[in-house]
Amino acid sequence: MSKSVYTKEYKEITNRLRQARVDAGLSQRVVADKLNKPQSYVSKIESGERRLDVVEVKKFAIIYKKDISFLIK
Repeated sequence: MSKSVYTKEYKEITNRLRQARVDAGLSQRVVADKLNKPQSYVSKIESGERRLDVVEVKKFAIIYKKDISFLIK
């Protein structure tokens, strides 16, 4: 049985996160700075190497000025 991080649905979420960042005109480094994290943190989330929890999704939604439902639909 595969982990949910590799499901099609999870991949869609990470793709929407990446697209929201690009649409906001932000680099991974800028987002990481806003979160007080290293750039690799954002990179690993966008590539699916690191799993997200709901609190992290909320933080990304605020930074990207998107409704949280956009990221998880």
